[in-house]
Amino acid sequence: MKNLPGVPGVHLEKDVDESTQMAIAETVFGIFVIRQEGAEPGDDPVDVGIVLEGVEVMSELGNVAFAVVMLLGLVYALNLSYPQELKYTFEVLQKIIMELDANKLSNKAQVLKTLLSR
Repeated sequence: MKNLPGVPGVHLEKDVDESTQMAIAETVFGIFVIRQEGAEPGDDPVDVGIVLEGVEVMSELGNVAFAVVMLLGLVYALNLSYPQELKYTFEVLQKIIMELDANKLSNKAQVLKTLLSR
């Protein structure tokens, strides 16, 4: 895991290009996947990690599914709000896919749930 600001720990450095570093720095809330150049779609990624407010807070998670679970865990543990543009995406993940607090859905999520249950 990369250091959170002000939290001591292991600091990992990866050999990534400048455009990747800039993309991570501009990301408010997300998961990144770094693949070897020329890798096939089925090849394992070099790294999978989480970015919060432009800071890589977790890395070497192994796969995207685990990164999604860890991201949701960080949201709860750090009491973060979902970014407005991803609000419904995370609501569907949380309430429909993971069935957490599933009885309180927004209208958009309820419509999707109804369509998926047909």
